[in-house]
Amino acid sequence: MLHSLADPAQRSSPPTRLLAVVVAWLLCLGLAVGLAGCEGRSQPPTSVVQSALKLQIELTQADIAEALQVKPPGSPEVSRVRVEQRQGLAIGAGRGVRVEGQFDWRLPGDPVRVDSPFEIYLQRGERGQSWRLARPRGDQDPLTADADSPNKGNQQWITDPLPV
Repeated sequence: MLHSLADPAQRSSPPTRLLAVVVAWLLCLGLAVGLAGCEGRSQPPTSVVQSALKLQIELTQADIAEALQVKPPGSPEVSRVRVEQRQGLAIGAGRGVRVEGQFDWRLPGDPVRVDSPFEIYLQRGERGQSWRLARPRGDQDPLTADADSPNKGNQQWITDPLPV
């Protein structure tokens, strides 16, 4: 309808209009994919969160087993990770992300699967190709210790590489 109002000399041929529409659509699609890709690189995928949860359980089991002078029960099974929130924060001198959600897990040989909430901290590896599990050291709140507070930057972290 609009093309009938335009001056015939300014109207482009149908193939040229179609080409312009396709190019515009491809540019928009490329921009959308590019922006989503940037977001995805800074956020850990679910597989990384699942690996971090498994490592967190293993480290906790090892600490408890050492304190009780018993053998740890073995590697847990972690499944159905549901991430509900991600929040960027400073971890030491670098950047990290706090991840919250729910997950299912069970110990080896145990038929009971437990649905539990989680809150973990992850830090990007130095080259940006890997992730590390970051654990706050001490009893400070990691979210306020690195914010605008008197304790800013005082939070100490223990980081462990995630298995590849």
